[in-house]
Amino acid sequence: MKKEVTLGIDIGGTNTAFGFVDINGKCIVDYSIPTLANNNAADLFARLNPEIDKLYRTISDSCILKGIGIGAPNANYYRGTVENPPNLRWGTVNVVELIRQYYDVPAAITNDANASAIGEMLFGAAKGMKHFIVITLGTGLGSGVVADGKLVYGSDGFAGEIGHTVYDPNGRLCGCGRKGCLETYASATGIRRTVMELLANSNQDSALRNVSFNDLDSKMIYSAALAGDKIAIEAFQFTGKVLGLKLADAVAVTSPEAIILFGGLALAGNLIIEPTKRSMEENLFHVFRNKVKILQSGLPEGNSAVLGASALIWNEIIKIK
Repeated sequence: MKKEVTLGIDIGGTNTAFGFVDINGKCIVDYSIPTLANNNAADLFARLNPEIDKLYRTISDSCILKGIGIGAPNANYYRGTVENPPNLRWGTVNVVELIRQYYDVPAAITNDANASAIGEMLFGAAKGMKHFIVITLGTGLGSGVVADGKLVYGSDGFAGEIGHTVYDPNGRLCGCGRKGCLETYASATGIRRTVMELLANSNQDSALRNVSFNDLDSKMIYSAALAGDKIAIEAFQFTGKVLGLKLADAVAVTSPEAIILFGGLALAGNLIIEPTKRSMEENLFHVFRNKVKILQSGLPEGNSAVLGASALIWNEIIKIK
C-alpha cells in the first residue's frame, strides 16, 4: 500500500520551496527554484510544475499525492487568492485555480505565518494545544492565531495581523505606509534599525559600528551579542521589550496557552525570549500572569516553511475524515 503524502509549496520573494510530506511531518523529498518576483504567477507555476513532477517521480512508486498546501504572502484562505503581495509583482491572482490546472487533488492556500501555525500544531511545538499564537520573526513580523484548535481567519481571511498593530504612532515608517507598526521594531529588519539608532546615539565601542545597514543582518547581531557586544545586547533587550508589550495585548484577546517564536530572529533563543517574556509579564492583565509560555519553534529549520504549507492541507484532509 502506498504512503499518503501532501505537497507543500512555500512561495517567497526570492525562492519557492516545495516538498512531499507524510502525515507524521516527515519531509520525504524537497527542492526549490527561483521565484523571479518580477514575473507573473502563471510563469512561476509553468516553471514549477515540471520540477514538481520530476521530484514526485522519485517517490511515486511508494507514495500517492493526496493534496497541496501553499504558503504565500498576502494569501487569502477563503478566496484561494494572493492579493497584492509586497515582494511579488502579481497583483491579485487565484493561485488555487492555477495549481488545479496541473493537479486534480484538493488544494488550499494561506499566508506563511498561518501555515507555520498549523505546522506547529500538527508537527511542532504546539502539538496537543488548542489555543496558541505563532509569531514569525523574519524580514517582517507575521502571526497566526489558533483558538479552540482552529486558525482564526476572521471575516475577510486576513485576521491576526499582530505585526501591524501599532507600538508607537509617531514611530518608524512601516512598509504598509503607517508609522510605528510592531514589525518595524520586532523583526530582522527592525533589530537592524535598532542597532543603527543605538550606534548613532552612543560612543560605545561595537563590532557592528563599521558594518553598513545593507550588510548588517540578524546573525551578525546575534554573534556580536554572544561575544558580549553591549550594543547588540541592548538591541535584543529593546526588541524583546517592544515585542513583549504587544504580545501582552494579544494575550488579552485570545488567552493562549503559549506563544511560539518562529523564523530567523527566533533562532537567537534566550537572547530574544528572555526580554520578551519579562516585558510580556510586566504588561499582562493580572489574570493572565505566569500562565503563557513563550517557546521556540518545534519545526526543523531547513524545511519548516514546506512543512507548514503541507500541514495546511493535511489539516483540511483530517477535517474531512
